[in-house]
Amino acid sequence: MSGEIPYTKQKYVPTSGTYPRGFSASGTFAGVKPSNTGTPDVALIVSDVPCSAAAVFTRNKFQAAPVQVSKKTLSGMRGCGIRAVVVNSGCANAVTGQQGMGDARMMREAVDNFCFKEDETPAPTRPQGEEEKEVEEGEVGRTLVMSTGVIGQPLPIDKIVSAIPEAHSNLSSEHESWLAAAKAICTTDTFPKLLSREFHLPSSPDITYRIVGMTKGAGMIHPNMATLLGIMCTDAPIAPGALRYALRHAMHRSFNCISIDGDTSTNDTVAILANGAAVEGGGTSTTIITRSVDTQADLTAFQTILTEFSSELAQLVVRDGEGATKFVTVKVTDAPSYRAARSVAKSISCSPLVKTALYGKDANWGRILCAVGYAPTEERDAIIPEQTSVSFIPCDGSEELKLLVNGEPQKVDEERAKEILEQEDLEIKVRLRNDDREVVSRNDGPEEEKKGAVGVGVEEKKGEGEKEDKGGRGKSSRNEGDRKGHRRREVTFWTCDFSHEYVTINGDYRT
Repeated sequence: MSGEIPYTKQKYVPTSGTYPRGFSASGTFAGVKPSNTGTPDVALIVSDVPCSAAAVFTRNKFQAAPVQVSKKTLSGMRGCGIRAVVVNSGCANAVTGQQGMGDARMMREAVDNFCFKEDETPAPTRPQGEEEKEVEEGEVGRTLVMSTGVIGQPLPIDKIVSAIPEAHSNLSSEHESWLAAAKAICTTDTFPKLLSREFHLPSSPDITYRIVGMTKGAGMIHPNMATLLGIMCTDAPIAPGALRYALRHAMHRSFNCISIDGDTSTNDTVAILANGAAVEGGGTSTTIITRSVDTQADLTAFQTILTEFSSELAQLVVRDGEGATKFVTVKVTDAPSYRAARSVAKSISCSPLVKTALYGKDANWGRILCAVGYAPTEERDAIIPEQTSVSFIPCDGSEELKLLVNGEPQKVDEERAKEILEQEDLEIKVRLRNDDREVVSRNDGPEEEKKGAVGVGVEEKKGEGEKEDKGGRGKSSRNEGDRKGHRRREVTFWTCDFSHEYVTINGDYRT
């Protein structure tokens, strides 16, 4: 990120925060990109004590070196004993062969050796309260590594390693240091994306826990894992398995529900660290949250908190989409299945024709219907044109503008449509069925997730006399969603428009 933050984006940058105990952060200049002459481009986040850690990574087959190294580190450490995350912007260290792998390991070792020289790394053991299971072959280390920037160029590792001592000396728990770290991970972003919250858990209502998150991304964003990069830290006491479970649940309902341009990066990584240091005086909570029945209430509560928090972070990425002028919520409701709803929402969010029409303030709802129609669905007749409705929902709370009702086009007030499309925020609502079944909110706890429940962010409708749905994810070719009493589902995606500026930014990205 370089230059001043645009006036319209300044409202999204926090002026203060409430940060988890035992963590500190910094943003330091290393000069990774030759054209960078002074903007911080190395972020370092460190915990005073060893943490539980979890992460989700890109599904792109060309996984960048830092992705591979961080995966091996988490596996080798079994999600325990992680102390830091180091990030560089300006070079992705992706598709860089064995040299790139070596450079990513050097980043990890530079932080480990300088920051934790006297912290002997133990052999990984099974965490307390966790079930024993086989893990992939991994590597030992205290630090997770991330990189972002241009693909296919070697990392100037000497510059980064040389900057680690200064990055360490710059560490602080103050707001300015967290904001500096959030700025250091940016590339084409126009503003740093940083959030912090306080929360409580059922078993310890007298303890105030905290969570902080930073993310970066403005282009090459598509729902297949997450945004480009994201780091979250909390001082709640959570075992690695439970943390991993909660993170995956949250990602599927947040970062996996955004799209800017339909491209999935080689470097996508979202990681979370939990150090359990919330108790006053630097102590730790005695109860460790695991996936056992004893701590299920806490895990369910934390899972909900993490999902909501991740959704807010993900939406900041969309608001900073390269060249974007609109923040668009795509809500698909009354769908016969969760997968059908998700497929339709994703199809609309990724359609270049829909996105360019929104930029041009053109109420061309035919493009929306086109995207609905070609959405891949497993059920036969998941999409029935005669039962499909489309509306624009204004962000100012005024009445919705109906464009299509039960397959019948409506007489659209073009002037009102233009007024709605002039606004920065817009919701596109698509209804796939025209019945009036009751909305039912299901328990989104761990046991429901095991059964395949759709969980947070997904509402369901249930008819009279319904039998329990064991997940609604069957692959029957018949339209199970239209059987009497079957649940209806709702899914929300977030996207933005396509502008001339997007082409300008990406036409000369390397130069």
